[in-house]
Amino acid sequence: MARGWESKSVEQQMDEAREHTAAPAHPLAPEETARKGEADALRMSRARVVQQLEACRNARYETMLRAALADLDARLAALEK
Repeated sequence: MARGWESKSVEQQMDEAREHTAAPAHPLAPEETARKGEADALRMSRARVVQQLEACRNARYETMLRAALADLDARLAALEK
């Protein structure tokens, strides 16, 4: 009996996941899709650089990471305009 309930729960979770990944109500133009993808990639890169900065112990590497972070922030700001 417990397996049946568990299976239904998993099936329900899978259905909910499919609903969340469904196409948006209004499709985006190809340019908007590309811009959104680029912005997402920049945000992921930024998160990675921040993570590396937190663990950094080398002053030269920290300087390089701070420059990379500034560049990513500038590129994100330009995209969001």
